[in-house]
This record gives sequence, C-alpha cells and structure tokens, in this order.
Amino acid sequence: MAAAASCQPSATYIYNSLESPRTHYSQHGSTYCLVASPPHSVDDRQGGQEQEEDANLTLPVLSPAAAAAASPLSPDRAYFPHQPKSLAGIAVRSFCLGVALAIGVAGTVGLALFWPSPLWRLPFFLAALSLFHFLEFWTTAAYNTRAAEVSSFLLTANWPGYAIAHSFATLECLVTNLVWPDRAWTPGPAASGATLLCLLGLVLVIVGQIVRSVAMIQAGPSFNHLVQHQRTAGHVLVTTGIYARLRHPSYFGFFWWALGTQVVLGNPVSFILYAAVLWRFFSARIRIEEDFLVRFFGDEYLDYRKMVATRIPFVP
Repeated sequence: MAAAASCQPSATYIYNSLESPRTHYSQHGSTYCLVASPPHSVDDRQGGQEQEEDANLTLPVLSPAAAAAASPLSPDRAYFPHQPKSLAGIAVRSFCLGVALAIGVAGTVGLALFWPSPLWRLPFFLAALSLFHFLEFWTTAAYNTRAAEVSSFLLTANWPGYAIAHSFATLECLVTNLVWPDRAWTPGPAASGATLLCLLGLVLVIVGQIVRSVAMIQAGPSFNHLVQHQRTAGHVLVTTGIYARLRHPSYFGFFWWALGTQVVLGNPVSFILYAAVLWRFFSARIRIEEDFLVRFFGDEYLDYRKMVATRIPFVP
C-alpha cells in the first residue's frame, strides 16, 4: 500500500499588508488540499508585533476515496465505495455472510442436538444460503478474477423475486413446524419418513453445491453470471471435466441445490413452486444462451449439445 503523499502548495502567493487572507484548492495526484496564505495585517505592523514568516498552511479536505471518485480517469476508481468492484462493499458482504454462516451452523447444531426441535431446519437454510453466496464470489474471484465484482455474490440477483421465494420458504417452514409439528409428508411412520427426506435433501444440497462450484472453477474465465452476447478473446468452449457429463453443470447444480433445501425444510408447497419457477427460468435461459453459443462456436457446439444432456427434467 503506497504511503500518502503530503500536500504542498502548487504556487507561491505574495500579498501586501492590506490584502485579505485568501484560500485556494490545490490538487496533487489524487489528493485535494485547501491552501491558506494569511497576509500580515495592518494592526500587527502598527503594534510592533513580530511578524511570523509567511507560510502556506495545508489542510486535506477530501479523503483519498473521495478524491479518486472525483477523478473519472483514476485507474483505482472501480475499487472505491459504491463502485462495481468496491473493496469496502466486498469486505462488508463477506463479513456479514460469515456471521450468518456461523449463526446458521451454531443454530442447526444447537436445535438438533441440545434442544431437539424441528426448527433446526431454519438455521440450516440460513447456513446453506450464506455458504452458497460466499462461494459464488470466491470462485469468481479465484478463477475468473477480472470478472469479480460486488454483484458476483448474487445477493440481489433476480430481485425481488429471489428474496420473496426464500422468505416464503422460511415462513412455510416456521408455520408448519409450529402449527403441525407431527405432520408427515410420506407414507409410513412419520419419524422414519422425515429422516429419509432430510437425508435426501442434504444429499441434493451438497451435490448441487459441489457441482456448481466445480463447474465455475473448471470453466474459469469462460464462466459468467450473465449471458454473454459477444464472444471475448478468452472465451472458449469447455467440454472436458464435469462439462463432459453435464451440458450446463452450474444450472444443474443450482436447480437441485434449491430443491434440496426445500426437501430439508419439509416444504411441499415451496418445493413445487421452486421446481416450477426454476424449470421455467432455466429452460428459457438455456435456450437463449445456446443461441449465442451456436453463433460463437458453430458446429462444435451443435455436436457437443447432441452428445451431452443437461440432466434438468424436461430440458433436453
């Protein structure tokens, strides 16, 4: 981190004894300073008081962040507050997600082991969401560094629908566990059925998260959270690794991860709604995205599409 340079006046001002004090702004690099040059007053001269040597008094009036923001040509502008790559914004979001993850894990363990309650599902949901959003940014920053931005956390993606969906799922879990604590969504003994559903849901959540993160890592700079309308220099068609088995592994991972969370929560209504909304979203997105991929890669992508499936129901 470079040391801050001290402000020095950019010009020398000579005043006679009848001039009033003057101030001016001086820019040095990305720092703005308020420069005051007080003249000798008439009273001081007449009173016989010793005159202090003329000196420029410099006071910083803008912080480095504000100064950089005021300079549109600054190469560091994107990293200052309220900018796309704001380091302060990234730090705050990472801290909050870490706190949420810790609360979620502690709440899950506490309610499940030390105070047996079906409400352990709620802090589990919080932990799963916190880890997912942190990994979205971390994998982007680590393997597609130039594309990493505050928006890479996906905290406000598809807003407000995304937030409404998770809020509804949380409310459904809370209400059903408080009002119908002994409900059973599977035939047979309620306890065994609930255990099997939870295990199935946990498997879906874990597998879905791993598949999505691995897909982002293996694609590297060719992965982007937004559908690309133009092919960049570093954009290549990835057909190896996990992409050899799944055509859109990141979509596959999120689809089953999201459904898995609802299985763990024991939310039949949210499960159906999540499945319908996600299927509609991904089927449309894949169709649009593949139109561009065909333009980018031509027959190479057409052959790849014929050989590898998405593994998302009813999306060929």
